[in-house]
Amino acid sequence: MIVAAGLTPALQQILKFERLAPGQVNRASEAHLCASGKVLNVGLALHRLGGPSLTLAVIGGSTGKSIDEEFDALGVEHRWIWTGTRTRMCTTILDREASVTTELVENAGPVTSEELKEFTRCYTEILPRARMVVLSGSLPAGVPKTYYRDLVSAARVPVVLDASGKELLEALPMKPFCIKPNREEFGRTLGRPLHTSSELASAIKEVHEMGAKHVLVSNGAEALWASGPDGLFEFSPAKVRTVNPIGSGDCLAAGFAWGVSNGMSVHDAVCLGMAAAAENASVLLPARIDPQLVRQRSREIGVGPA
Repeated sequence: MIVAAGLTPALQQILKFERLAPGQVNRASEAHLCASGKVLNVGLALHRLGGPSLTLAVIGGSTGKSIDEEFDALGVEHRWIWTGTRTRMCTTILDREASVTTELVENAGPVTSEELKEFTRCYTEILPRARMVVLSGSLPAGVPKTYYRDLVSAARVPVVLDASGKELLEALPMKPFCIKPNREEFGRTLGRPLHTSSELASAIKEVHEMGAKHVLVSNGAEALWASGPDGLFEFSPAKVRTVNPIGSGDCLAAGFAWGVSNGMSVHDAVCLGMAAAAENASVLLPARIDPQLVRQRSREIGVGPA
């Protein structure tokens, strides 16, 4: 079983406009509500790819109830820590004419010490059934920046960590199997811009020395850099018509974890993750990917030395 765990899920509102006019009244041509946020996107993508998985998250309020109902309807195995804080709502605005996506992010509400203890207890209880763990998302206010370090340390299976900032740096000495920041997050985490290839290569070497076994650095629709014991490689993404890119990084993490846990080589798992990201960008709702198309797209990924 692959476990997707995180503390900052969201209910996603997606509004589609033929043409967005800032500063004016705009009427959406389509409106959708769906479960989202990094941890839920990873869990949904794992479920779509097939095989046993479980999503562990903290939810609450009417928005949390909507997430619970959707996961039940989709048959996605889950464990919720119910909180008195309403689960946040984030909004995606799609401008069809300009092909521009705007994301409005509500910060996650606080988690109490008792809720955090219950999350940790459930996580620890689930671990013996896990063959891989994906930890993703920011940490809510009040949660120690060392929390992901503790979760990585508790796992005796490979961990994919999709986080940034101090919570990522704190976890590196626990030697996570893979970290997956995007290029902008990576530079912000290390406190310097990563504009050139040499700057990026140096940053990747630095986090390897700090403990990361594998490093995936995505850059939107541009090439992904992957580094591990076999060296540093550049992967070219599949070309797709983008409908909604939100959640593509989460599908990358899910596809990579799924591939590794099912015996693929790391390179093939990266290709599967990138194909899942591309497939996600081509559909409207995050992480509702077609597994057959993902596997087809994985053959379109190019790879070579960076």
